[in-house]
Amino acid sequence: MTFHRLLLALLLLLPGALPWADDWQLARQEDGIDVYLASVDGSAYQQFRGVTRIKASVRTLSDLQENLRVACKWLYACADMRLLEVDGDTTWVYLSTALPWPAKPRDMVLKVRTERLDDDSLVRHLSAEPGRVPTEPGLIRVRRLSGEWIMRPLAERETEVIYQLRADPAGDVPGWLANQFVVDAPLVTLKTLRAMAERQP
Repeated sequence: MTFHRLLLALLLLLPGALPWADDWQLARQEDGIDVYLASVDGSAYQQFRGVTRIKASVRTLSDLQENLRVACKWLYACADMRLLEVDGDTTWVYLSTALPWPAKPRDMVLKVRTERLDDDSLVRHLSAEPGRVPTEPGLIRVRRLSGEWIMRPLAERETEVIYQLRADPAGDVPGWLANQFVVDAPLVTLKTLRAMAERQP
C-alpha cells in the first residue's frame, strides 16, 4: 500500500474498468466499498482504485468536491486545501497533508481537469504540477501523481463513484505506513464523502 495514494486521496470516479492496469487485486471490501491495488511499472508504490455507490446525484458530489473547505474534511489526511487558479474546465489546487508519525507532512499542487461525458458522467483528471508555486519550509513536495475521479449516474439520486490514484510520495516513507495508506486513503475518503453527500437535501 502506498503513501503516495494517500496523498492524493484528495479529491475526486469511472465505471467499469480503467485502462491503467490489468492486474488489479481486491485488497478490501468494507461497508459497500471495494478497494483494489495494482503495481506500477518502475515504481515501488502501488496504485489504488476505490469503488462504491452513493445515494446522491452527480451534481451533489460535484458541489462537495468544488467547495474546498468542505472537501478537505472528507479527503483523507487533508490538512489544508486552497484554490490557486481556474481556467475554464481546469482548476489548480494547493493541498497539504496531515500524516501520522513518523511520516513528514507533504504538500502538492493539483491540476484538476473536469470532463463531462455524453452519459452525464463527470470525470476529474488529476495530475501534479509541483513547480507552480514555491515550496513551503518543512513540507515535502509531491512531484509525481496522476489519478481520476469518475462519477456515473445510475439513477436520479444514485451515483457510481470510482477514485483512482497513483503517486510517488517523495522522501522516505516506512513500508508499513505506505501499505496502510494505500488502502485507507480510498476507503476513508469514499466512506466520508458518502456520509456527507447522503445527508444533503
